[in-house]
Amino acid sequence: MIIFVALFVIALTALYLYGTRNHKYWLDKGVQHDKPIPFFGTNAKNYLLRQSLTEMAVEAYWKYPKEKVVGVYLVSWPALVLRDPDIIKQVLTTDFIYFYGRGLNTHDEVIEPMLRNLFFADGDLWRLLRQRMTPAFTSGKLRSMFPLIIERAEKLQARTASAAAEGRTIDARDIMARYTTDFIGACGFGLDADSLNDEDSAFRKLGKNIFRVRLIESVIIYLKDLCPVLFKHAKLLGSVEGELIDLVKVILKQRNYQPSGRNDFIDLLLECKNKGILTGESIERSKPDGTPEETSVVLDDVLMAAQVFVFFAAGFETSSSATSFTLHQLAFNPEVQKKVQDDIDRVLAKHNNKLSYDAIKEMTYLDWTFKEAMRMFPSLGFLIRKCAKKYTFPNMDLTIDPGVRVLMPLQALHMDPLYFERPEEFRPERFDPEVFDNKLKNIYMPFGIGPRACIGERLGHMQSLAGLAAVLSKFSVRPAPETVRHPRVDPPSGIVQSILGGLPLLFEKRKICM
Repeated sequence: MIIFVALFVIALTALYLYGTRNHKYWLDKGVQHDKPIPFFGTNAKNYLLRQSLTEMAVEAYWKYPKEKVVGVYLVSWPALVLRDPDIIKQVLTTDFIYFYGRGLNTHDEVIEPMLRNLFFADGDLWRLLRQRMTPAFTSGKLRSMFPLIIERAEKLQARTASAAAEGRTIDARDIMARYTTDFIGACGFGLDADSLNDEDSAFRKLGKNIFRVRLIESVIIYLKDLCPVLFKHAKLLGSVEGELIDLVKVILKQRNYQPSGRNDFIDLLLECKNKGILTGESIERSKPDGTPEETSVVLDDVLMAAQVFVFFAAGFETSSSATSFTLHQLAFNPEVQKKVQDDIDRVLAKHNNKLSYDAIKEMTYLDWTFKEAMRMFPSLGFLIRKCAKKYTFPNMDLTIDPGVRVLMPLQALHMDPLYFERPEEFRPERFDPEVFDNKLKNIYMPFGIGPRACIGERLGHMQSLAGLAAVLSKFSVRPAPETVRHPRVDPPSGIVQSILGGLPLLFEKRKICM
């Protein structure tokens, strides 16, 4: 009995020491931080689905207003919330070679097939994918995709007209998600998803499943952070992995592994594949003389499926979040809405009242409005990077070790009165190029900056403006009886911020005098 008790005490002690093994990291370095909790660090509310990671970073930002950096712990892993724009610029651009990792993978090797994509991948895999895929997002490629956007925008108008005629409340988040899902289905997979008309659309369900953080996903995330070596094979996307890989393989086979002329994302990937093995200089390994080693990767069916996955997931979720929040703000700011509609009407009158690539490019006030909405509620509420090698912050007596993650709380930076006057006001004129302070480019960065800035920024921006123009050219929006003026973030939100309870609005058909 005594031996059993002794072994039990030893086991508990060992477990406690493991769960708190790094909890003096920031204390030893003199960095301000909250006291960590054993086995949870300072992020217990996030693991328990009571607070999003964005909210955690924002809380740290405002709690220590005089600090340039604030320490946090993800279980026992030290991380750093960056408050100073100059330091953020150093991390994202100047000293990128130290922070090329996204930091979303707790294990150095990406095991899960669908996470071997341009957004999640780190190191050499990321660099090779980025180099090969960047030409797929040129202006010419985007222009060729635009007819696919127009078709979905017209369906969006028809769906909205039906609800407006009946006086029904529409969840702006849901309808804009259906619009972006349909576009991504066409542009990414070459398929007509039609989730705008099909309430039970398989594509819409797929999109919901990808970003729904249920208890089981939260437990897996926690276990991966707690012990990455032991739980490295636990899959977050197991429920959709097989479905996506099978779908992509069927499409590739139908096209005989050759571009089809649809100019969709599958075609672009096939063009990349046909150029041969992806090769380039390693960002991770060097030869004895200091020059980079050569590295390569084969763009096989599974790796292509991973790129289609992130194109689908990132494309529909971020755009639907940003466009629906734009409509929400316009509903409560009718004078701004009137200016947006005047801008849309003026441009469409020059283009035979038809949406087009060139017409969208001319809608400057709509563009400012969309940017202002992303300032107040960026789809990605934070950016994250992982330190690749020992790094000393300029003008600070602080050195961090490889593996330490750094978070940049965009949500807090965008709403800080130090940078944006009366930040709670919805004022698109802030983004008039004649008044916008270029110094804010290192603070306002909803798509990130530097080598890991969003590769699909222009496509997402164009898709979003087209959807907004399609709606606002025909309809006005106003609050519904159940609309909440200042909606809350859904605590289980992961990388992309989501609104708790959606964004219900009333859409009214406009009376346009020609």
